Amino acid sequence: MSAPRDQHFLVDHWAVEKIAGFVEVSGRRVLEIGPGEGILTRALLDRGATVIAVEIDPALVEELEIAFADEIDEGRLEIVPGDAKKVDIPPFDIVVANLPYSVSSQLTFRLLAIGFEVAVLMYQKEFAQRMIAPPGTSNVGRLSVMVQTYASVKPLLDLSPTSFRPRPQVRSWVVRITPRDPPYPIADRQVYADVVRVLFSHRRKTIRKGLRSGKDTFSPGSIERAIAELPDDLLQRRPEDLALEEFALIANRLAGC
Repeated sequence: MSAPRDQHFLVDHWAVEKIAGFVEVSGRRVLEIGPGEGILTRALLDRGATVIAVEIDPALVEELEIAFADEIDEGRLEIVPGDAKKVDIPPFDIVVANLPYSVSSQLTFRLLAIGFEVAVLMYQKEFAQRMIAPPGTSNVGRLSVMVQTYASVKPLLDLSPTSFRPRPQVRSWVVRITPRDPPYPIADRQVYADVVRVLFSHRRKTIRKGLRSGKDTFSPGSIERAIAELPDDLLQRRPEDLALEEFALIANRLAGC
């Protein structure tokens, strides 16, 4: 079967074995997003996992239901048809998946919001590098700040296009994401997320001007109060230069704390 748009099937059996073995999955409920033809699904099942596979393509769902009929009957595999960005996902412990490149950011944010013990996820290499980009570097952005606030990220594996069918135009990285509590107190997580989004939407502006550009998100009164309470040297900088602690400080001031 040919791959749907934006889906690149992992066909490198060595890589599959490595990915399936990066975390202990025996006896655990493992979420797999985009199982495709089921090569990673099979490796996870062989290691004793109960797999919840979310697949958007109806033809692939049908193919998986035929190929894994016994595992479905035994209750070891549940196939959830639909879009992983919005479909209801049954409870799970761990995530192991080759995420579609075009929706990597949305899926990562959704998974962090749902919560999990650990995730082994494959991304476009450039995307994964942005996830771990430190403040003050050209790659830092909303993704970097939000992921690093709520998780630690460790690169595990670098894969070439030859590991996939059809071959993508880019290299891929497999990373381990482990959720953690934020390193600094955050009074309101939604306000924090809004601050990060607004500031990086105006990343060429100073923090002062960026906050004032967020009048559709924050009330003018809360913006001016926060600006009055924040250090002037912070307000003169740009978002890529801020540390996580400083994003938390801004958000807490906007939240009235």
